[in-house]
Amino acid sequence: MLHTWLEDAHALIAGSLFVALGMTMFAHAGLLTGGVAGVAFLAKYATGLNFGLFFFLFSLPFFVLSWFQLGREFTFKSFFAVALVSVCTAVAPKLVRFEFLNPWLASVLGGFLIGFGLLALLRHHASVGGVNILAQWLQQAKGFSAGKVQMSVDIVVVLTALMVVPAERVAQSVVGAVAIGAILALNHRPGRYLGV
Repeated sequence: MLHTWLEDAHALIAGSLFVALGMTMFAHAGLLTGGVAGVAFLAKYATGLNFGLFFFLFSLPFFVLSWFQLGREFTFKSFFAVALVSVCTAVAPKLVRFEFLNPWLASVLGGFLIGFGLLALLRHHASVGGVNILAQWLQQAKGFSAGKVQMSVDIVVVLTALMVVPAERVAQSVVGAVAIGAILALNHRPGRYLGV
């Protein structure tokens, strides 16, 4: 059965908000993640500028692959999700405050939030851009698990951050990447979900 526009809209908004809240927790704890978001975090930490701005700009080139390989619907939905995550992470410091947030808790809880947000988006034919688009294409075209692709790239990106971020933060970030990837690997694979 096809999703209705209301179901798609709900998933896009809820999934994007989950991702944004998880990213806000990561940013507050000084953590990283993989893919485009990881590069955006590194740029934020290096310059002090807004994560949301970097995330949006760094995601734009991947929409070319999305447009030609995954279609207009996926591209439009994903562009909306990226824009919403970018805006929400930009305004989050004015709306959400963590007086104390243990980085280990942030890595697990933030990772689960991001993972469930990505799962909601992927199940409604959308993503938050970047490696997520590549992982979705590889799953559809080649049968690779989107979760395993995402987790592998995330861990590589996080480990390269050892040159910039203290080792303990990198270890906490790896835990976060595993939390994100585990949600996707266990719940998003061909044949697991029958909705289209």
